[in-house]
Amino acid sequence: MMHKGALALLCLAAISLSACSKAEEQAQQQVRPVLSVIAGPRAAEPGSSFAGTVEAKLNIDIGFRLLGRITTRMVDVGDVVHAGQVLMTLDTTSLDLAVRQAQADLASAKAKLELAEVNARRQEALLKTQATTKERLEEAEQTAEAAEATLRQKEADLTKAREQTTYATIVAETDGVVSAVNAEVGQVVAAGQAVVTVARLEALDAVIDIPDTLKTLQSVGTEYEVALLSNPQVKVKGRVREAAPEADPVTRTRRTKIALDNPGSAFRLGSTVMAQPVEPVAASIWLPDTAVGTAKDSSRFVWVIDPATSGATRRAVEVSPAADGGFDILSGLKAGERVASAGVNSLTDNQIVSLTDETAQ
Repeated sequence: MMHKGALALLCLAAISLSACSKAEEQAQQQVRPVLSVIAGPRAAEPGSSFAGTVEAKLNIDIGFRLLGRITTRMVDVGDVVHAGQVLMTLDTTSLDLAVRQAQADLASAKAKLELAEVNARRQEALLKTQATTKERLEEAEQTAEAAEATLRQKEADLTKAREQTTYATIVAETDGVVSAVNAEVGQVVAAGQAVVTVARLEALDAVIDIPDTLKTLQSVGTEYEVALLSNPQVKVKGRVREAAPEADPVTRTRRTKIALDNPGSAFRLGSTVMAQPVEPVAASIWLPDTAVGTAKDSSRFVWVIDPATSGATRRAVEVSPAADGGFDILSGLKAGERVASAGVNSLTDNQIVSLTDETAQ
């Protein structure tokens, strides 16, 4: 009986040792070695100065209000113009003929009115002697009224024809500089087609391109110091007034306009400038391509490693492709967090990992 009890204890011990061995083996299999990086900006973060050009805040496209052939062009690109100055003219032959026709129609209408009025007065006199009827008098009076209405219409037609002749000339509506000429002498242009563009000089912008990752520098009201590239000592302050709603798909930059505060005469249209933000640039977080995974719904994610438990947790992030490769992290990750940089598609949530190679950005 004692032999049987000892044999049972030995079997139990063997089973326990086997179970522990399998548990330890399973635990060892769950630990996965990974490469990792510390989330942070790249060493080659974009600088805080941005090249750009001086442009007018307001550009006025001027065109004719009717169809016609250009006969004269009195300005070229770069010319300084003043309000009321003639820029271009159209051929007025057909317009002059329309005025003459309107004048002739008006003279005919006046003659018909005079005749109708004479006839109405005659019928009125004849009615007093019973030589005509009241119906014929009323008919004559109606004819006179219709002739008067026709006269008013012809007067309006003449006024319109004369006004049309003024549309054959376009003038500058304000002081400025001609920035574009889109038509030449002899060309037939449509009504409303822009033929001359005048840049107004009372308000100037510095136009620059800012990387999409530097969101704070694109915010309206952000203050900049703008200096001429040809003479860096000539500077002026300005604030962002407008930023493009979408980034350029190739350069991943946003066109940003800085309103210059009282620029001097040295800041001419087309001048090259350097714009530097007054406040320091906030660097963006960057990760290599291998650290960012793509979910089935095309969303992006990373595996964040908890330094206390060594567990990997999946986290959704918003990214933007960086110009030199990798991704700029727009949201979802903080600087200093550790992220798995390889094998992101083979990890599982809360999986224990071992760090075989630690890299800091």
